[in-house]
Order: sequence, then structure tokens, then C-alpha cells
Amino acid sequence: MKTNTQAAILCGGRGERLKPLTDYFQKVMIPIGPKKLPLLAYIIALMRNHSITKIALLTGYRSEDIRRYFGDGSAQRVDLSYSEDTKRRKGSLNAVANALSSGAISGANELLIYYGDILTDLDITQLLEVHRRSRAGVTLVLDKGYTLPVGVAEVEGGIVTSLKEKPKMDLSVTTGMMVVGQGAMKSITETASTKRTDLMTDFVPRYLSGGGRVAAYYTTNRWFDVGTVSSFEKLNEELGKHPLGYVV
Repeated sequence: MKTNTQAAILCGGRGERLKPLTDYFQKVMIPIGPKKLPLLAYIIALMRNHSITKIALLTGYRSEDIRRYFGDGSAQRVDLSYSEDTKRRKGSLNAVANALSSGAISGANELLIYYGDILTDLDITQLLEVHRRSRAGVTLVLDKGYTLPVGVAEVEGGIVTSLKEKPKMDLSVTTGMMVVGQGAMKSITETASTKRTDLMTDFVPRYLSGGGRVAAYYTTNRWFDVGTVSSFEKLNEELGKHPLGYVV
């Protein structure tokens, strides 16, 4: 069967942690880097550079700002479709399910799901190759190791015996990116609910408990969770000298 790969970018959240910037911008539309392009422009360019040109934007808060800037995607040399989040069905899984049922995602047998507040120069081509070889229904993009934002003390008998400031833990951490196949897309639609339903909290655990096969892809590329003002400021400074700054 011919592989038809599409992408879905989640860009409907209000970005509460990015206030006051998100009082004036949708978080994916915040100008960033020396070119002062929207965050979403870098994400779209990354996908295009890995030959993914059919992309669904899953929008909500300030969706008109996104539509006005990107339109049908022709200026970015991609084919954009839009799916508006509904007030009745909230959460990342419901957003994807809504895009599948509305036809914003159509004809795909392989779907790259990407959170719009993550920026990385991920090797998407390699990710897709790993997903296909694994014959898994879902492949999660993971990173090895997590640096705690706080210090950790070891205590014995009420006495502190050691203190490690912001230690790095040997954990496999999720990055907010995944690839799902046709069967998993059907499972996403079936898991949708009138309650808030999310991909990582609800879908992946349910898929695993139902016997679904989930593969791991470890990225060695840098990735930024642009979810807070401090992380935005850090990326804004570094983008000019980082490969991400050259994908557009």
C-alpha cells in the first residue's frame, strides 16, 4: 500500500503560561528569532523540508489570526486545511478526532501529530522510517534523560546526607510528537469524549492497555517547549545560531 503521510499541528490552546504575550497573540503566532516569524512558520517549514506538504492546523483560540497569515499554505509551499476546536469537546485527542471526522485530515494512512508550542529540528524522515520498520500503531518521539527544575535531597533519620541541584534523571520523556497509523487513528476517533480528552493522558494509555503496539523513537536533536515566557526568551536568543533558524 502506498504511504500517504499527513501532519496535524495542535495550535488551539490559549497559552496561559505565556501570558501576557498570548493576550495579544495566539501562542503559535508569536514572532520569534531574528526573522521575527511566527513560531508556526518554523514548524511548517520543518515539515515541508521533510516532504510533508499536506498539513491540518487544529485551531481554537484566535484561530482567525492563523488563517489570515497562512491562508491555504501556498506561500509556504504546502497544502493547509483547518479544523476548529469545539467548545463541547476539549483536549488534544478531541481536536485530532474532530479533524478526522470533519475531513480536515483525509486519505492519510500515516499521521504525524505535533504540538504547536514545540520547536525542534527533528529528523522527521528518520522518525517515519523507524515507525514503518517497527510495524507499530503509534510511535512516540522521546528524549533520554530529564533535568529536574529543582534540587533533590537525600534524607536519613531526619538528616540531609546529600543534595543534588537540578539532577538529570535517567528517564524516557515525551516531547509532544508522535506518528499514528490508520488503526490508531480509528482508535483516536473511538476514544473521543464530551469530557476533556488528551492524547498523552487518555489515548496512549488506553491504546497500550488494549494491546496496541507503541514504538519509541529517541531524538538526539534539540527541542524546545516554548510554553513559558522564560523558555520563549531563551529560544528567541538562540534561534539565530541554531539549525531551526535556517529551515524557513
